[in-house]
Amino acid sequence: MSTASQAGRTQRTRLSRKKRNPDGQMPLKDHLRELRNRLIISGIGLLLGAIVGFIVYQPFFSALIDPVHRLSDEGRIVTVAFSAVGQPFDIMLQVALFVGVVISSPIWLYQVWAFVVPGLKKKEKRYALGFIAAAVPLFVLGVVLGWMVLPEAVQFFVGLSPEGTANVITADVYIPFVLRLFLAFGVALVLPVVLVGLNLIGVLSGRQILKHWRITVFLIALIAALAAPGSDAMTMFYLAVPLVLLFGVAIIVCVVNDRRRAKRNARLERDNEDYLSAGPTPLQDL
Repeated sequence: MSTASQAGRTQRTRLSRKKRNPDGQMPLKDHLRELRNRLIISGIGLLLGAIVGFIVYQPFFSALIDPVHRLSDEGRIVTVAFSAVGQPFDIMLQVALFVGVVISSPIWLYQVWAFVVPGLKKKEKRYALGFIAAAVPLFVLGVVLGWMVLPEAVQFFVGLSPEGTANVITADVYIPFVLRLFLAFGVALVLPVVLVGLNLIGVLSGRQILKHWRITVFLIALIAALAAPGSDAMTMFYLAVPLVLLFGVAIIVCVVNDRRRAKRNARLERDNEDYLSAGPTPLQDL
């Protein structure tokens, strides 16, 4: 069979499927199959990123514990210690997986978006690419913000220790705390992009987001307080302001897009009414 005939058969198959299922809906079995495939792709990306994490583990781990060592240089006894024989390997796995999550973020973010919006059309694919182009830098920026806040957080908690005591922080407590801090900021900065993406595909309206702005601001302040503790309220303020600004920009984009969509729909309705009111054409009379 020639290549042209194979392509024609494939095209006819797609058209017949589209006719049987014009709304692009999928049965549960196909949803589960798609979920499995996207999880496999995300897992492969995470595995490749984790391999890079194993390679850069030593310098990255040294950078993570550097805030603790700096406190120790100030005259305090502060150190990170391993409390079990196999704990260094466990910590290495956690750090490598975290590096893998950051490196593979373009892959798993796209897979998440493609699963939420199955059967992407040409226009929705552009939205997906725009989502990745905005979400990945914001996720990395959130991780960087968490890195900048880490010394303040460590200094705050260590500063609560009474005088005359030493801080021997176990690695299985310190490293998960640091990685959760980074992930909290990364995910928080991606949420506004998710809202805009859901609005562009018509799932969430700007009015719905604006209606719950008080809850949104409260959750932002709560995330900033939990993820970035500091010696005073200014630390939380500096971290909450970028999040509030991003959500504000997201709400504005959603409202503007809703108005543009409403105008486009009104124009289409007017065109349809004009077409129907024009009466039958000569061809229709025949």
